[in-house]
Parts: sequence; structure tokens; C-alpha cells
Amino acid sequence: MQRGPLREKDTIPVFGRAYDRHNVAPMTRIEDLIHDWNRTEGSFRPARPLQFDDETLRDGLQSPAVSDPSLDAKIDLLERMDRLGIQTANLGLPGAGGRPREDILRLAQHIAKTKLRIGANVACRTVVSDIEPVVEMTQKAGIPIEVCAFIGSSYIRQYAEDWTLDRMLQNTREALSFAQRHGLPVMYVTEDTTRARPDTIRALYGTAIELGARRLCVCDTVGHATPQGARAVVRFVRELADQHDRTLGVDWHGHRDRDLGIANCLAAIEAGADRVHGTALGVGERAGNAPMDLLLVNCRLLGWIDNDLRTLPQYVAAAAKALAVEIPHNYPVLGTDAFETGTGVHAAAVIKAFKKGDVALADAVYSGVPAHMVGLEQQIAVGPMAGRSNAAFVLERMGLEPTEERVQRVLAAGKSSKRLLTDAEVRAAAGS
Repeated sequence: MQRGPLREKDTIPVFGRAYDRHNVAPMTRIEDLIHDWNRTEGSFRPARPLQFDDETLRDGLQSPAVSDPSLDAKIDLLERMDRLGIQTANLGLPGAGGRPREDILRLAQHIAKTKLRIGANVACRTVVSDIEPVVEMTQKAGIPIEVCAFIGSSYIRQYAEDWTLDRMLQNTREALSFAQRHGLPVMYVTEDTTRARPDTIRALYGTAIELGARRLCVCDTVGHATPQGARAVVRFVRELADQHDRTLGVDWHGHRDRDLGIANCLAAIEAGADRVHGTALGVGERAGNAPMDLLLVNCRLLGWIDNDLRTLPQYVAAAAKALAVEIPHNYPVLGTDAFETGTGVHAAAVIKAFKKGDVALADAVYSGVPAHMVGLEQQIAVGPMAGRSNAAFVLERMGLEPTEERVQRVLAAGKSSKRLLTDAEVRAAAGS
């Protein structure tokens, strides 16, 4: 049957051209070409539906380097999170008062008015005064707002703060009893869980469960955990939750002080976490949080989710602009270098795959992430390590006939350059 004109959603961009995504070689063929050592010990799938909580507008704003966005920019980010299928967003700290509290209410009202699918939550200290404003916000917004009630749990924190476990349990009872009386959904958050003693974790979470908390959040607050540690503590909390109620949710909130943010998220999911937290571009306090964008990519590649990630580049671009931060050029998947090569042998393999008319092959032969999955395309350039195929392909992409003379001139220009050539430099070298 003859198809009508292709719509944008039916196409995949490759090398500046639009290809029919329905004619792309099926992924089963690519899997036949790749021996995937990631799956040699069996394919893990989460036992519960996997959810994501975006902390960009709360923990992300605690980064020393970011700018607090305008309300319009926050709304734009919230809508982009919704389009990516992110289940919940932390809207801020109501206990801060002033504009942060006003923005939380406006964001929650926007969710209700525009019927976004994304849910709202807020971070509160485990004290009544922080939770009180959420009661009014919930009433004014007309949607439930989850209270993420946090309290330090490690002994080092107790020692520094002169806290006793009895005092911590008393604060928990008072705050969560208040939330329970007002019908507020609660996620109980133990800060620094990855350095806390098992008996303390058991006492805190047990009390929270008795007082109606429906989610327990395990935190790697200072980025201390390794994947082995993340698995161990989440497994401990998952077993504790199951002893009380198997329908309780377990969250993982991790930082990347040791650059283990994504690895720890994956380990936490394998151990039983069913909601994981992250921020756009990994912004956050100190070295930042697990990056939400790369978390989504990894979970999609593992087959744990099927979210449409083609708007992911726009999400990170909007976040970078709103927060006044740069996207590193070599940032995985979404940096400008992520799908670009000027190396001759690499480019030759990609170009040969492309000339076979096989988009999926061209997108996988020298890439661990399919560019089309995130709405991007492979890029070939000419530079010091380029080969003849680079020059010929770039000329063709630019609409210039790749004569031997032109190819050699462009290749020579690339070889004498210290970096990849711009299109203008390619045109000048080609004499056009």
C-alpha cells in the first residue's frame, strides 16, 4: 500500500536527511549483530513499574553555579518533564517562604489547570512548620501534593548536630501525624542513608510506616555509595518495607560526588527501588545529582521503560538556558560531540552502513546509543584524523559534488587544521 507524505513524527534524521522510521532495520537485526555482554547473566526487569522523580526545580537549584529560573521557565521545564513521561517533579522547599513558596503554588496550579500527567511533591524538614503550608497549597491547587519529609539518619550527622534518636523519632511522630490528619501523601526521606546504622534506619522507617508514609526514600546524600553499597542498603529497606506492606514504594536519591550517580541508580533499581530521582544535566549541590536525562536513556536501553525520548535534547537545552549553565561539549548523548566523529576509520564504517540504506546499522556501528532514539543524528566531520570518505561525504551533505580535486583540497585542509573544520571552512577549501 502506498504511503502518503511523511510526517515529522514518522521520520528519523540521519546525516541531515529524513528517513521513514517504519523502514528502519528492526532492532532484532542489530541485536543479531551484537553480542551483548551486558545481558550474559540474564535479563533483569524491575518487578514493579519504574517511576522517575525530577528534582531539577528543588535539589538542582541548590547547585552553587545555577541561576534561579523565572516562573515561566519553571513551567516550561515542568511541561517538558511531562512530555518525557516523568511521573513526578519536586517543586521546591515551601519552608523557604517568599518567592519559592509562591512558585510552588503556581506550578501546582498549572499542573491542575493544564491537566498535566506529572505529579507534584515538595521537600520539607520533618517538622510541622514546614508541612503546614502544604495543606493550604493542596487546597488552592486542587491536586494532591506529596510531602517529602526529610531527616538526617547517619550517626555522623547525629553527632555533629547533637541529635538523639529519641528526638528524631519524636520529630517524625509529630510531623507525620500532622500530615496524616490533613490527608497529605508522605514520602519519608532519610538523609545520608548510605552511611546510617541499620538499627537507626529500621527505627525511623518503621515509625514512618506506622504513621502512614507510603514511600521510603533512601538517600546517598554525599555521594558516598558504590553500586555494591547502593544495592545493599536498598535491598535492606525493600525487605523492611515488605515486612510491613508490599505495596509501599521505595525511592533512591543519589548524588555523584564520586561520579557514580547513574551506576548507583541502576544498582538501586536492581535491588528493588521503584522510583529514582535525578536532575537535568545532573545539576545539584556540590558535584550534583544523578542526571535525569542519562538515567532515562540508560533505562530505555535496558528495556526497563519505553518512554519517547525524542524531546530529551530540548529538555536539557531548556534546563541549561533556565539555570544559566553550559552543556559540556562531551556530555554523553546530549553534548555537541556525542554523535560526531572526524576519525577516518570510524567515519568510514558509519558511512558504509549508511550507504547500505540501513539507518539502524549506521546508528549502531560506532555508537553505543542510537542517536535517533533521542531525536538526533550521526555527524561526520573533516579534521586532522579524517580520511577520504569523510571529505567526500561532507561535500555531498553540503550539496557539493565530491570531485577528486575537491576531496583532496578539503582533506588537505583538515589534515593541516588543529580541529574539525566548520562548514564555511569546508566550502572555502573546496573552492565554492
